[in-house]
Amino acid sequence: MLTAPDAFEEFRRWQVGSLSGRYYDILLPVLPFMAVGVVAALLLVRPLNALAMGDDLGRALGAHPNRIRVAGAVAITLLCGAATAAVGPIGFVGLAVPHIARFIAGPDQRWVLPYSLVLAPTLLVGADLVGRIIAPPAEIQVGIVTAVIGVPVFLALCRKRKLTSL
Repeated sequence: MLTAPDAFEEFRRWQVGSLSGRYYDILLPVLPFMAVGVVAALLLVRPLNALAMGDDLGRALGAHPNRIRVAGAVAITLLCGAATAAVGPIGFVGLAVPHIARFIAGPDQRWVLPYSLVLAPTLLVGADLVGRIIAPPAEIQVGIVTAVIGVPVFLALCRKRKLTSL
């Protein structure tokens, strides 16, 4: 890797995550996984609201906690896997955005999920823009910028609430 600068740059891009050099041709292979993951997540919003009150009350409302958790894990795996396959591991988007969406929309998952679907790409594009503007002619990888933005947000959330309530 050290003797081949192109190989090192590609390795660094996949270690940190980057939108640079990613075009629409990468979207076609991951689109089916993203579509299934989004549909699965949207179908889970009502059962997740029932489980938010606890397993026993959720069961009383007709929810099946284990099935919902497995379906949620499948939806999360599809969405995270597709995103990581497309642009690499970009941290703190999945950690910070849902909490910001919950702060804006309240605890109802019917609103948290759509807000997250809008806020996550907004954060990602904004972080990419900041990374391109902050140090011209070089570029700071979007994964680094999201970490710089996400860590203070996540720390503020942890300080504001008890960690167990997250």
